Amino acid sequence: MVQTHTATKRMIFGVVLVSSILLVVGFFAVTTSAQTAEEQVAERRAQLERELAQIEKEIAAQQTLLEGKQRERVSLERDVAILDAGIQKAQLSIRARELEIRRISQDITGKEQTIGSLNSKLSREKQSLAQLIRRTNEIDDYSLAEIILGNNNFSDFFEDLDNFDAIKAGLNKSFEHIAVTKDDTQTQKGILENRKSAEEELRHIQVLERQKIEVQEREKKRILTATKGQEAAYQSLINVKQKSAAQIRAELFTLRGSAAIPFAEALQYAQEASKKTGVRPAFILGIIAEESNLGENVGNGTWSVDMHPTRDRPIFAEITARLGLDPNTMPVSKKPWYGWGGAMGPAQFIPSTWVLYEDRIAKSSGQNPPNPWDPRTAFIASGLLLMDNGADRGTTAAERLAALRYFAGWVNATKPSYAFYGDEVMGLAEKYQGMIDILNAS
Repeated sequence: MVQTHTATKRMIFGVVLVSSILLVVGFFAVTTSAQTAEEQVAERRAQLERELAQIEKEIAAQQTLLEGKQRERVSLERDVAILDAGIQKAQLSIRARELEIRRISQDITGKEQTIGSLNSKLSREKQSLAQLIRRTNEIDDYSLAEIILGNNNFSDFFEDLDNFDAIKAGLNKSFEHIAVTKDDTQTQKGILENRKSAEEELRHIQVLERQKIEVQEREKKRILTATKGQEAAYQSLINVKQKSAAQIRAELFTLRGSAAIPFAEALQYAQEASKKTGVRPAFILGIIAEESNLGENVGNGTWSVDMHPTRDRPIFAEITARLGLDPNTMPVSKKPWYGWGGAMGPAQFIPSTWVLYEDRIAKSSGQNPPNPWDPRTAFIASGLLLMDNGADRGTTAAERLAALRYFAGWVNATKPSYAFYGDEVMGLAEKYQGMIDILNAS
């Protein structure tokens, strides 16, 4: 009977040992496969980064050309060159962004492969461990006396005992591997979700950039058609285009989430905000104008659908309650497909940012509680945020960086993908500075 038990025990022990070996071999095979996939993704990513670096050099060269032309005397040749440089820069930006999208797509593919490998590994390890545990339990059913008596000598017994302890230790390591694999899978999923959001956001920006190119192409065609390439005709066209002070004062200034106001009123608010913050009035006007015209989600959203449920909705309810407003009727920006909406008023503050500035806005505006949909208050709020972003230094570089921080936050402000926003704001600021100069001269 003891001999039968011994044979059975040795057979089970052999199965456990083989299963353990297969589990370890399988683990290394999956790891090697995942490493190979990651190496391929890394190699492709490095190639895309080299291409992107070259395009960014070309973009910088176009920016230098653009700035040089802007300093020249107004002429047909100069303004057509500016349009050409702007179009070329925008096209390069689109190419750069396409490379970035491809790079992100490569990362997404790599992450999906990694997640697939991790899930497969996790499933196999669970199955193998279940089998090992069953076999181990069968071994544990034998008493110590049966195992000792079943061995021909004590050295066999101690050898089996050492091997069994090694298998037990291997089981513990496998349990640790499963725990690590679970954590890795969750981490990889989070990275994948963030990458997909970034890819969708970049695709949205591509649409805006192409729209900008279309506008520039139409303007270039209009100028060349009207002047037929003649400088004298162009100078005459400029004189006709030059608006009078009366026209500028009466021109409507579009606001996001609020009714449009006369430009003179907008300028008054921008000048007041400038006195309190040191930020140039034309630059504040450029920010508000860019925010109003950036997309088609102008005040079409609802707080219960488009606003972040935990970060912003509770705060939005508090803000509207303090103002005695119905949150269901107040306009907020609509949620784009890559993130959350819910920005409020002309300055487009999200509730969680507005509440951080609320006391300062109240003190500077004299309105307590401050209303984000009130144009004057919104201009002051925008000026405060821009001042904190460094725009009060007054240099072109400082203003452009402040605009990018306003749009993308401090972490993403220096990413080339978002450069278009800073460029457009600075273009609008130049336009409004010209209008201000006409008003000041009148």
